[in-house]
This record gives sequence, structure tokens and C-alpha cells, in this order.
Amino acid sequence: MNQKTMRAALAVTPGAPLQVQNLPMPDVSAGQVLVKIIASGVNPLDTKISSGQGAHARQPLPAVLGMDLAGIVEAVGADVTAFNIGDEVYGMAGGIGGNQGSLAQYMAVDADLLARKPGNLSMREAAALPLIFITAWEGLVDRANVRAGQQVLVQGGAGGVGHVAVQIAKARGAEVFATGSGKGLAIIEGFGATAIDYRNQLPADYLEQHTGGEGFDIVYDTVGGATLDASFNLLKAYTGHVVSCLGWGEHKLAPLSFRGATYSGVFTLLPLITGKGRKHHGEILAEATRMAEAGQLRVLLDDRRFTLENVNDAYAVVAAGQAIGKVVINL
Repeated sequence: MNQKTMRAALAVTPGAPLQVQNLPMPDVSAGQVLVKIIASGVNPLDTKISSGQGAHARQPLPAVLGMDLAGIVEAVGADVTAFNIGDEVYGMAGGIGGNQGSLAQYMAVDADLLARKPGNLSMREAAALPLIFITAWEGLVDRANVRAGQQVLVQGGAGGVGHVAVQIAKARGAEVFATGSGKGLAIIEGFGATAIDYRNQLPADYLEQHTGGEGFDIVYDTVGGATLDASFNLLKAYTGHVVSCLGWGEHKLAPLSFRGATYSGVFTLLPLITGKGRKHHGEILAEATRMAEAGQLRVLLDDRRFTLENVNDAYAVVAAGQAIGKVVINL
């Protein structure tokens, strides 16, 4: 029986501050690796689960939260051939679906969910990437098959998923536009897209300006609600495709139907909740590693530093929407 302990931040009851405790070290089963966690990325969903929302994540409390991680393989379970002790890895590997999360010193992880960390990214940068990269890739590549010659609009191009979606579309040869406002416009331009100030330009106007009124080939919505409704009106007839990672409301499909266009939803949590499709997540992150090492992928980090000891400050920043880039906890 494993009697060793580790430090971890535990969400005990909804809405209460996370508590740093000593918990038993996880045992490694077949198909898993034990990862010594160096950095844990914070996502808005983590803060929602902590506050008692985010029921779709199926994470009953008390629980160790945190979906994204970067770290070093400490032990390898039976049947694992892809990783060795000492490998630097990253992934979206827990914190939902009843799985232990990454706000802990160690985590037993399904090896299929991991990939080799990019050699040119820090542990902090790598820990910020998995959820947002997988979400962007599943929409743009798996669903919409983004490719050279297309015009792509990213709704919310300075956000977590948005700034990665811009880079994936660029790397695959598309002409990329992205909506934003304020400081976000410079961020969008910095990643090589044409910035559209949605507060000062109407959709009909930028549709005419950038596509001659024809419409975009792909619109990736990261905002949901009214922005997703507006996206249906921005598509090219017959071939246009809207993808959304926040298509959870009720929406009228008539604008889509009248264009003969199509829609896809992205729900990145499915493999962790259902156990199905996990290997594809590892494959997507291997693509992220290739892009990063080819100089095609950067991640926007909030420059504030947090540890387990002030993890509640980090959660407060993310919950309030005050982060500039991704917030990462140093373990």
C-alpha cells in the first residue's frame, strides 16, 4: 500500500476557498504514468467547478481540480511504451469526470492523454496549452478541415482558445481575421491576423470589407450566445462552416440553412468524461509540439506568478476575467 503523501489543493465544498492538504500519492495502474507536476494551467472551467457550477464537467467535490499540466515522468505503468522515466510531458489529463486534477505535486495519468513537451517552451507555457490547443484543433482541423486559400474568422481572437485558433489557421495557410476590442486588437495583430474591432464595426461592414460580401469559409466562435447567432450570418454560401466551443444555448438555424452552410460543436471534455477518444488528444498535442518547435505556436501567459500557497488568488483572477493570457500555478 502506498503510504507516501503529496501536497495538493483540494476543493472541499462549492464556493469555499481551496485548501492545501497532504493527500496520499496516487498509485500507477497499467496504461498510466506517474507525473511529477511542475506547472498546472488554470482554465475558467476550473473556477466554475470550484464555485459549484460547471455540472457538465461531472466533477463531484471534494476534489483536486486542474485539467492542464506539464511535468516529468517519475514512474511508468505496465503496457506503456510511449514514455520513459525522465521524459518531459504535458496534457489535459484530469480535474473532471471524477479524475484527480493537476493542482498536486503528483498525478497518475492515462499515457494516451500526454505528449512530449515542446523543447522550446517552458513548463509554464506548456501547462497553459493543452485545453485551448485541443479545443482549437478539434474545431478548425477535425471539424472544418481548415486549409490554404480559405478565409477564417475567429470570434474572440485574443482569448485562450482564440489566440491559438488564429495560429493554427495561419500555420495551415488560411487568411485569418479575428474579432476583439481594446488591448486585444494588438494581441490579434501580433499573432498575424487582421484584427476587427467588434465594438466599432458592424458584422455586415466587415463582411463586405474583407470578403466582398461573399462570407467567410470558416467562422470559429469562442464566445457563444449572440456572437454565435451573428456568426451564422457571416458564412459563404454552400461551403461555409461555423464551429463553436460554446454552442450551448438555443439558436435559430434558419440563417445557416438559407446559406446551405454547416455547423459543428466542440466539446473537448468528452474523452476525459467518457474514456473514449483519449488517444486522439495525445495525437493533437503531438501536433502542438511540432508547431511550437517549428516556430508556429506561441502561448500568451499572464505574467503573475502563483503557487499552491496562493492558489485562491489565481482562481480569483481567472474567475473575474482579469487575466491577460493564461494563468499558471507553479508546483
